[in-house]
Amino acid sequence: MIHQYQNNGYRIVLDVNSGAVHVVDELVYDVIAVLDSMNADKTEAMLQEESTVREVREKLEEKYPAEELAEALEDITELVREGKLFTKDIYEPIIEDVKKRKTVVKALCLHIAHDCNLACKYCFAEEGEYHGRRALMSYEVGKKALDFLIANSGSRRNLEVDFFGGEPLMNWQVVKDLVAYGREQEKLHDKHFRFTVTTNGVLLNDEIQDFINKEMDNVVLSLDGRKEVNDFMRPFRNGKGSYDLIVPKFQKLADSRDQERYYVRGTFTRNNLDFSEDVKHFAELGFQQMSIEPVVGDESEPYAIQKEDLPKIFEEYDKLAKYMIEREKEGKGFNFFHFMIDLTGGPCIYKRMSGCGSGTEYLAVTPWGDLYPCHQFVGEDDFLMGNVDEGITKPEIADRFRDCNVYTKEKCKNCFAKFYCSGGCAANGHKLCGSINDVYEVGCEMERKRVECAIMIKAALAEERM
Repeated sequence: MIHQYQNNGYRIVLDVNSGAVHVVDELVYDVIAVLDSMNADKTEAMLQEESTVREVREKLEEKYPAEELAEALEDITELVREGKLFTKDIYEPIIEDVKKRKTVVKALCLHIAHDCNLACKYCFAEEGEYHGRRALMSYEVGKKALDFLIANSGSRRNLEVDFFGGEPLMNWQVVKDLVAYGREQEKLHDKHFRFTVTTNGVLLNDEIQDFINKEMDNVVLSLDGRKEVNDFMRPFRNGKGSYDLIVPKFQKLADSRDQERYYVRGTFTRNNLDFSEDVKHFAELGFQQMSIEPVVGDESEPYAIQKEDLPKIFEEYDKLAKYMIEREKEGKGFNFFHFMIDLTGGPCIYKRMSGCGSGTEYLAVTPWGDLYPCHQFVGEDDFLMGNVDEGITKPEIADRFRDCNVYTKEKCKNCFAKFYCSGGCAANGHKLCGSINDVYEVGCEMERKRVECAIMIKAALAEERM
């Protein structure tokens, strides 16, 4: 399978199964398009057959001389020989091995606080309540959660724990106590905890910042961009905006971490489809690690992204990609999460096929110790997997998630971006389409555009270095 597209003056060919990317001239681009349209295997032998050469010439002879077409075919044949173009899918046959893997938990999302001091309009957690009640996790429940993680992590040494909410800083003492407990357990079990905290910054202060810098491998800072955008969607319960309070704190924290091991995480909605301006605003504030995620909500919600918004969103991703190239050339580059793509390594093939590991490698824990496949399933009885006292009592739920991959999702099989998004978010598929094996198609369209932009950026910067 190949994918061809043009962006910012570049003609790009992606060989989906090998991950090889080719930036080509118009001639080679057109020849590859003709070959791709032919109902045949593009093997080295087939490309050298007279019938193949004749069909390519017949379709392109009015545009290109015969000698140039022959030379292009030779170049393409060499790429096929090297396994960089028209490669076969060697991964589908091993998907059964993926399904048979045992549940080895490597990460927990600890809902340390089902409560929040903001009233964000798009919050899937209902201001921290998660379809239930406000609550703070006790130290005892948190200890059991860490014990569960250690006991179910097999031979994995590096374990990840995200302190999540609601707003985790509303239960700060328990966060500190659990980190201390985790450090004690590291020595006893030859494990290493990588702690993360996701915060809206309202309660952030020097003492908390110092602790975060000492103990947290990463910190996620929630901010939606420009003041008017952030304050409209992320107000306090009295309606007052949060921007002026939190931005100076976030700037100070980012600088204290040398602009590393954090990211500012925003959400764009139908109210700010010009979200590239919000990313630019982050850069102007001095942030170097950032993300702006599209909101996911029922189409009945006024802020929800609609299919007719996609052309504008695509335009914004293109604008952002060009802006990032300019900044990089000026020595003022920054990282945008959705455009970070590794063309030489990246995740292992198992991860590329099956995604984030929700329900198998990654679980969420409520304040009272219930286990769910991830934070977005919390409060849904059909996805209650067990608890920290008894462990996983419904392994059949883990089996459902283990069977969820790019080959069990019909809409993923022929998608060029499948090994970059790994089939997308299971929670979005469930909430918007009724099944974890279905996909949120508007989200898929955006993901495909982001992959195209990310690859184009790589091409532009590679050309700059030549």
